Amino acid sequence: MKLDDYNDFCRSIPNTTHVVQWGEAHVWKIGGKVFAVGGWNKDISPDDTNHVCVSIKVSEMAWEILKESPGCRPAPYLASRGMKWIQRTGDETLSVEEFKSYIKQSHDIVAAGLTKKLQRELGLLE
Repeated sequence: MKLDDYNDFCRSIPNTTHVVQWGEAHVWKIGGKVFAVGGWNKDISPDDTNHVCVSIKVSEMAWEILKESPGCRPAPYLASRGMKWIQRTGDETLSVEEFKSYIKQSHDIVAAGLTKKLQRELGLLE
């Protein structure tokens, strides 16, 4: 996935904010909570600075399926703390279009964990 494609897709999801932090990672949030982190991994793509590795929060079932799938791995730092985060490093298992669906699911999972008050403020609840 290219950085511009990743940022354009995340930008298209309602109620998101973008910040560059943690060593130039492109971090997308809803309600101040992270749902996607995109950055470069020199171990995976040492010469390709346009290929972005993206970490997202996933469901328990997706975690079990993706954690050992080619092109995916437990997200560095996040998964080591017991959180269900997957990093997509290549397209061996998930195409860009399939991965976009997982990014949207990550957004929804994080949004569901926000306070009801904040969900109402963001227009997620009526």
